[in-house]
Amino acid sequence: MTDTDLAALRQTYAQHTLLETDVLPDPVRQFRRWLDEALAAQLPEPTAFTLATVDAASGQPSQRVVLLKGLPDEAAFLFYSNYDSRKGQQLAAQPRAALNFFWPGLERQVRVEGIMEKADPALSTAYFQSRPRGSQVGAWASPQSEVLPDRSTLERYEQETEARFADQNPLPRPPHWGGYVLRPHRVEFWQGRPSRLHDRLLYERAGTDWIISRLAP
Repeated sequence: MTDTDLAALRQTYAQHTLLETDVLPDPVRQFRRWLDEALAAQLPEPTAFTLATVDAASGQPSQRVVLLKGLPDEAAFLFYSNYDSRKGQQLAAQPRAALNFFWPGLERQVRVEGIMEKADPALSTAYFQSRPRGSQVGAWASPQSEVLPDRSTLERYEQETEARFADQNPLPRPPHWGGYVLRPHRVEFWQGRPSRLHDRLLYERAGTDWIISRLAP
């Protein structure tokens, strides 16, 4: 495909509208409504989102796709990871982060910005021990984001972990693994519309309330 062909690719969005009268006053409740619709539509990986973090020293942003695992207290977004990973180290130094959910099957995306904090340890342990055993072993075996000499090294770590915990089921939660909770202060709902005149509704926190504004596409 040439650059000209690539530049000519475009999609007309015309499935839905998004008006101020359509949405709930709380953005997390509104997000749950849209997530339920994505689940009902049987979209692939509806809980997947892009997580953006920043290196505090260099200012370099980085991003990766992770999976949403809950909306605790209807006021936050929950996922799990290795605290020693690159994103874990970045969040420890700079807890500001952004999430982006994209559901092309519904012509929608949601952008979330807020402050990240570690989840309650009891919540992290309960979730960790509910995972398949292979996932539990993998969390212990993988030194996430570190350089490995080859694939066989990772497989050896897995075998050593299996031997270490051969008589334990479930495994204990690793101290370097657990949940993160993002508490938002800015949430934008985007609905694709024809002629690129998309609907964009922005929620911004004002004390205990949320202010809703319409943004130009």
